[in-house]
Amino acid sequence: MPQDFDDFDDFDDFDDFDDFDDFDDLDASDASDDEAQIRALITGWAAAVHRGDLAGVIADHAQDLVMFDVPPPHHGIRGLAAYRAAWPPFFAWQAQGACFDIESLDITAGSDVAYAHALVRCATPEELAEHPGFRLRLTFGLRKERGRWLVAHEHHSFPHD
Repeated sequence: MPQDFDDFDDFDDFDDFDDFDDFDDLDASDASDDEAQIRALITGWAAAVHRGDLAGVIADHAQDLVMFDVPPPHHGIRGLAAYRAAWPPFFAWQAQGACFDIESLDITAGSDVAYAHALVRCATPEELAEHPGFRLRLTFGLRKERGRWLVAHEHHSFPHD
């Protein structure tokens, strides 16, 4: 039978929350260090994309990575080998003068998992002239392995108007 809250006469056992003062000891600098590491990882990745540097693009990615990208396959790409194989066509397109510049990047980091989302100018000059506000949306899921952040999930998309 469910217990009724009226059965509790008072909360004498809970009158002192001083035990929760330990949360004040959590080091906020750990979170900011993780955020800084992730920011450096993602901005380094974007710079490698812009340069067409495949080794730089795949660095800091997990072997079991899952990516959902703009071009097919729409069911996603699984594994680092498939991720590596997806980039040469993009580099060929980008070599026509397209940009790949992060405009905004937001990161939320826990002690061993994190996520980030970004808006990226990713278009040719002609495309940007026609649609100046057009942005690629990126989402990253990261995990920390042996003290190192790795991208385990990546999602790229464009809005459909």
